[in-house]
Amino acid sequence: MPIPGSGLAKGLAVTLRTMTKKTVTARYPDVQPELPPRSRGVIALFEENCTVCMLCARECPDWCIYIDSHKETTPPAAPGGRERSRNVLDRFAIDFALCMYCGICIEVCPFDALFWSPEFEYAETDILDLTHERDKLREWMWTVPAPPPLDPAAEEPKEVAAAHKAAEKAAQAAQAAREAEAAQTDGGGQADGGPQTDGGARADGGGSSERPGEGEA
Repeated sequence: MPIPGSGLAKGLAVTLRTMTKKTVTARYPDVQPELPPRSRGVIALFEENCTVCMLCARECPDWCIYIDSHKETTPPAAPGGRERSRNVLDRFAIDFALCMYCGICIEVCPFDALFWSPEFEYAETDILDLTHERDKLREWMWTVPAPPPLDPAAEEPKEVAAAHKAAEKAAQAAQAAREAEAAQTDGGGQADGGPQTDGGARADGGGSSERPGEGEA
């Protein structure tokens, strides 16, 4: 059978233990919280990398991404070439009233056009203002933190390794071409100089030993 007043004693004991600890009250908004660099605050758009592939809009489970575009034809880069068509972005908007911050759009983007920003202070009194157009999404890019440094012990990415190998092969090919050109230039100079010197000597020798007057005499 519980002792009368034991519950009150336990509650007072918890209160006394808490009173002796340091307070951890967050004084927001006077003091901004220290958020992790990969916090999911808002999505930023780097418009120059967007190719209007529509992959982010198709994979979004909430259908909160709206994209409009049109095609433009560019003239050929060289005479005799063919014209090419490219997609031009007209509208890119995200409705953050529907977004559930899953990050699928950022993960599936093949051209790194979407990024996470830790900013979270964009509450609105009107729900319609939570639809951020591409100009607003571009402004969030200034708040995107720099990527963390790579682990020195990590394995080199395959793309970087392939690029290094290609650069080394190109440098070796260029060096071999320069050496072959230099060897060809040196060999051509020796071949041209030798016969000219010998031929000139023979011509001079023949002219000095055989004179028209002495031969007829």
